[in-house]
Amino acid sequence: MSTPSILSDRINSLSESATLKMTKLGRELAAKGVNVISLSVGEPDFNTPEHVKQAAKQALDDNYTRYSPVPGYPELRKAIVDKLKNENGLDYDASQIVVSTGAKQSLSNAILTLINPGDEVIIPTPYWVSYSEMVTLAEGKSVFINTTIDSDFKITPEELEAVITPKSKLFMFSSPCNPTGSVYTKAELEGLVRVFEKYPNIYIISDEIYEHINFIGQHESIAQFDSIKDRVILINGFSKAFAMTGWRLGYLAATKEIALANDKLQGQTTSGTCSIAQRAGIAALDQGLETVLEMKAAFARRRELVYNLLKDIPGVKTNLPQGAFYFFPDISSFFGKMDPQGNVIKDSADLALYLLNEGHVATVGGDSFGNNNYIRLSYAASDENLREALRRIKEALAKLA
Repeated sequence: MSTPSILSDRINSLSESATLKMTKLGRELAAKGVNVISLSVGEPDFNTPEHVKQAAKQALDDNYTRYSPVPGYPELRKAIVDKLKNENGLDYDASQIVVSTGAKQSLSNAILTLINPGDEVIIPTPYWVSYSEMVTLAEGKSVFINTTIDSDFKITPEELEAVITPKSKLFMFSSPCNPTGSVYTKAELEGLVRVFEKYPNIYIISDEIYEHINFIGQHESIAQFDSIKDRVILINGFSKAFAMTGWRLGYLAATKEIALANDKLQGQTTSGTCSIAQRAGIAALDQGLETVLEMKAAFARRRELVYNLLKDIPGVKTNLPQGAFYFFPDISSFFGKMDPQGNVIKDSADLALYLLNEGHVATVGGDSFGNNNYIRLSYAASDENLREALRRIKEALAKLA
């Protein structure tokens, strides 16, 4: 007779983050003395800009060490309002901004404040690993629209409309996209907006955390369209653009009703995020994008490097991503093949584990992103490590028979 779990159904139904799992496995292997190159984590390999760090030090000296307002310091919310206006042409009031402990919390807050049990959340695949799990926590139902590399991993208005039902409450996506790097153009967004105009009960979460890592020109936000702006919850943060991953600083912009609901939820969970990180965030926004553009230039160079190396690996199919710092190549040609130890590669998770153990390169299987035929590679690493990692991957894949 089995012993019932003491844990809640909520936590038992939740999957472990695949990206964090692969990072953990890579670190365990490295601890044994193995030289592991990690391409699994979505983290810029640059240091936080000096002026941001100095602002944090100054905040300590100025004794910004007490509880901060739940939705964030007024000065930071005002700086975010100015950023959205000056960079994106979007008009918000500070009362419509809620600062949280990372964009991840902003996403979670937004879903929990909108979704009732049974509500359907439409998510194009591939998607960031936590999207569907957050929906599960809110007791909603994820409805997926599958895409492929041949469509540049983007959906059409017809595909969107085909999955809408009376239970549809929310659509969520990222552009630039994690894990594919795909970027929606203004014209493509307009096509989706025309569908949303027909269904006024559907809200849209627009995850724009990779906004500044965009190689095709100006970032286009779906919040720019007046006909649906009141239904858009814009999510952004400081982790990617300013290399501030460990600072845990993100925000959402929405209608006052939705912002107040997120403020209310946050007040009963984490309260205001780290006071020091917030003061650093003000400096990040106030000092302009010089360091951001320097990082973007490095990512652009690395993108070309990895693209050419991937194209040179037999059996791998890739496209050229237009943003973020990921490749999401099709590796399904290796399914059914056998590794040197006699194990059959059944899916992307098997292949990612094989590349870690045989090639000592950490990647993430596409099954965790909703598309099993792919793996995700982050090129937020040095040119030297990228060249060596792709050499190891090519060598390991050649051993499969």
